[in-house]
Amino acid sequence: MKTVKIIGVPEHFNLPWHLAIEEGAFKERGIELIWTDIPEGTGKMCQMLSEQETDLAIILTEGIVKSITEGNQSKIIQEYIASPLLWGIHVAKKSKYNTISDLIGTKAAISRYGSGSHLMAYVLAKNEGWDLDKLDFEVINNLDGAVQALTDGVADYFMWEHFTTKPLVDKGIFRRVGDCPTPWPCFMLVGTQQFISEHQGTLNHILEIINLYTEEFKSIPSIDRTLANRYGQKLEDIQEWMAITKWSQQQLPITSLDNIQDTLLSLNLIGAKLPSKDLLF
Repeated sequence: MKTVKIIGVPEHFNLPWHLAIEEGAFKERGIELIWTDIPEGTGKMCQMLSEQETDLAIILTEGIVKSITEGNQSKIIQEYIASPLLWGIHVAKKSKYNTISDLIGTKAAISRYGSGSHLMAYVLAKNEGWDLDKLDFEVINNLDGAVQALTDGVADYFMWEHFTTKPLVDKGIFRRVGDCPTPWPCFMLVGTQQFISEHQGTLNHILEIINLYTEEFKSIPSIDRTLANRYGQKLEDIQEWMAITKWSQQQLPITSLDNIQDTLLSLNLIGAKLPSKDLLF
């Protein structure tokens, strides 16, 4: 049995992996796939890939592209989610801020530097015409840290996936003042170069299995109810999320990769563009 380590956020996007593991699909191919939830998100996962603490990751596209340009010895194996991620822009319930434009010059809570919440703050600022040099950040590690920071007034706004934070909005802990979708496909399956080069056969088996599960995922009977129950979501929210979410079984298009690198370059978040062969498997 070949042991393979994989990491991802504890969110509804990753249920196909959990179903495949629970149903023994990988073990049937001689693979012990060990999943670890990383609530800190993309920045932490980039670090774990770089330090060889995992073999694979389901990770935000902009974060891993930035990390690879900075020397992370990993590659994008293929797209996992081909649709954009809808980032909710949140403030505390009692915040004096009511619109996105009110947030100019305020402090953003981010899980860590290089994370999606950090990079998307720049995308939002560019969309709004704010001075990128005046962005201010408070590192809060995870969603619980964001709740604390916004409630205590240590930070003013927090960007996180719209539907993951919806229960906090429903409970009156956060208010959502708007949304900011990523201008590219949002989640990638990424592997360390060492794992990819040394375990090609194992990787092929993993791809065959997960691509079958994602291709059939939306047609699973009552999958919306399963998602709602497992992730503490309202059924109507899950149904709305599923309607805008597309799983992929293909490689990230080079045109999308160019758009991501061009955007990160324009925001001074990367120093230079890399050729696609340095980023894509």
